[in-house]
Amino acid sequence: MTPYIGQSIQRVEDARFLSGQGSFSDDIALPGQVYCAFLRSPHAHASIIAIDATRALRAQGVITVLTGADYLADGLDGVRHMPNPADPVDISLRAFIAPPGESIVDLPHWPLAIKRVRHVGQALALVVATSAAAARDAAELIDVEYQVLPAVVSPVAAMAEGAPQLWDEAPRNLCFSLSYGDAEATSNAIEQAAHVIRHEFVHNRVASCHLEPRAALGNYDPETDLHTLISGNQGVFAQKLALAAALKAPPERVRVVCPDVGGAFGTRNNVYPEQVAVMWAAKRLGKPVKWTGDRSEAFQSDYQARDCIVRAVLALDREGVIQAYELEWFGNIGSTTVAFVALANGRRIPASVYHVPVAQVRSHAVLTNTVPTAPYRGSGRPEAIHMLERLLDIAARRMGIDRAEIRRRNMVRREMLPYRSVMNIVYDSGDFHGYMDQVLAASDWQGFPARKAAARARGRLAGIGLANHISGPVGAPFERNTVRVLGSGRVEATVGTQSSGQGHETSFAQIMADLLGVSMETIHIRHGDTDFVTLGGGTHSERSMRLTGTLMVKNSAEIIERGRAAAASLLEVAAQDLVYEAPFYRLSGTDRVISLFEVAGAIESGKCRDDLNGKLEASSDFKGRIPAYPAGAAVCELEIDPDTGAVEITRYTTVDDAGRPINPMLIEGQTHGGIAQGVGQALFEGIIFDGDSGQILTGSFADYCLCRADNLPSFCVGQAEDPTEGNPLRIKGGAEAGIMPATAAVINALCDALSDVGVEDIPMPATPAVVWNVLATRQPSGRLHR
Repeated sequence: MTPYIGQSIQRVEDARFLSGQGSFSDDIALPGQVYCAFLRSPHAHASIIAIDATRALRAQGVITVLTGADYLADGLDGVRHMPNPADPVDISLRAFIAPPGESIVDLPHWPLAIKRVRHVGQALALVVATSAAAARDAAELIDVEYQVLPAVVSPVAAMAEGAPQLWDEAPRNLCFSLSYGDAEATSNAIEQAAHVIRHEFVHNRVASCHLEPRAALGNYDPETDLHTLISGNQGVFAQKLALAAALKAPPERVRVVCPDVGGAFGTRNNVYPEQVAVMWAAKRLGKPVKWTGDRSEAFQSDYQARDCIVRAVLALDREGVIQAYELEWFGNIGSTTVAFVALANGRRIPASVYHVPVAQVRSHAVLTNTVPTAPYRGSGRPEAIHMLERLLDIAARRMGIDRAEIRRRNMVRREMLPYRSVMNIVYDSGDFHGYMDQVLAASDWQGFPARKAAARARGRLAGIGLANHISGPVGAPFERNTVRVLGSGRVEATVGTQSSGQGHETSFAQIMADLLGVSMETIHIRHGDTDFVTLGGGTHSERSMRLTGTLMVKNSAEIIERGRAAAASLLEVAAQDLVYEAPFYRLSGTDRVISLFEVAGAIESGKCRDDLNGKLEASSDFKGRIPAYPAGAAVCELEIDPDTGAVEITRYTTVDDAGRPINPMLIEGQTHGGIAQGVGQALFEGIIFDGDSGQILTGSFADYCLCRADNLPSFCVGQAEDPTEGNPLRIKGGAEAGIMPATAAVINALCDALSDVGVEDIPMPATPAVVWNVLATRQPSGRLHR
């Protein structure tokens, strides 16, 4: 049988989606369900003086109106997003981030505001009605008396003396200020360096913009005391624990069901207030309660991402060799503590693929009157890659060194692997010089001057940018996989991960089919329901294939051995005389065979020895982390129309190492999506808040510009293959390679084009208006002519 692993097999789930048979959160209805809508704050910061729901309660179809006071009266808790160190399956994020003795502020995330609202769009009341329209209309009838308070939206401003304070528990709005690395050695090296580049980076806030808006359906069964949530997410088990804690219910009395998910990108990892609210309301009313958000609500309440200000210092010697690197990172975590992942990830790989002798990273987690932030594709790693790649370009121009050459002088060489980075991360495999050389060749880097001259003759400015990258995905350090072979000819694999477009039903089936030597059509992947997903870390940080694949290897081997014992019992021979020639057991030297599925059927029907009967099944857990370091390089080529500031990306080339690829086509698709999101952040996307009022100024797609297909060229995607020895399938990960270098490659290309007019840097998003203004104000005398 031709191996499935390594083949670009069409996604098996696509037939369901393309024929309209997908089942998303809003598609699901329960008998007798009612509907809810949320009243959201129009203010970024205000005390709630009074809520009067009299008019709303009189409206047609309204069943009840609930507030945060009602939630408190029921004795419930806010969501605690930070993990509990006492939990044996805890993510241990505190230990991952904070050195011993350091403290981190952990705030409750209330489903409805308690006494104060802290960002525009925060929910403060819930209306339940017989229809969604009635609930929405009634929400507008609730009268609220506010005392408006000063707001702050910038993390640097929020730390300043006299800034508005969001929480008493967090003086100066700080959840933590931590330092990593050797501060003294870094300071000394910077002081003695021949060249020092200082730069402040502003990483613009972005919205994840899932194709499917959020929705949640809560239910409660008083006979069994079972609380149920049906809602899209990135891992049902973790959500179950968080919901149980908030509702003060035993975890075994909470069920989370995740249907098909239309996009996640990290921002569906954490529980949302609305999910808690519908479960609570359902229990109070004795009816299923459903909420479906609209796009306007999404811009005000979906977790957002990026949004940090980083002060960077890069020190080099006279040859352009890095001597030291210093970062001070001000992370805007929004109005409460949902996640610190970007700050944790950013400090792990600031040196990227380069040898940095000494470094220091100071990280500040800062509260502001904005929507909470959460992990988003790469989470902290694209920001880290962006900064060093931009600094190397700036250094190369100031020192007169070729941009590719300055990178070669500083790269970790293949013979240095395994290599321990300045932040104590061990890169085990890869060829960083090789990836860069491949992408330079594939992009025809050497031929660019001719294309630049041709563009200039057409009155356009052309630029080309290069960026190298490495990722250090980690993720939740626990997973469970159960594999069962059925006599009906079916293999069921239960996984604790959650697909949101990655193609898990295909890639996991490819793995299982090869491991057991059966047809891929026999494999059925089960996920998304805590009735059978009893442990699992979910899908994020490129962890799904690495962790679950490792368990699948173990479980398939155990099934084959259990099946061998059962086959020996059925054939009345010694187990050691049976050879597994997938999917059959053959008695050596004879033509006597029995299939794996026949053995499973015999086990199910009790035809084997008593100790073998029951189910042909294997289950195993993993606790810990399986590190991997996917890496690669990207080149972006673009042109600017100086009359309008419009930027056209004309070429985009990547070469990435995902380790052993399970399905190269799926990896390429992931790369395409990551590039689009990175280009979007670089050129188009940006959530903007008014600096005084905290009002969101980009609250719809009329104001928030997503990257479109016509903004992108056809990509040239190359896949290198340097497998890791860190897991039995030798997988690294391919979900985030596209986004890792994208903003750096685009902005490097844009600044290369603008260098003709003396521009060294440009802010993100570099919209046509921004580019035009830079050209108008900084272009030297004379202008381009067509």
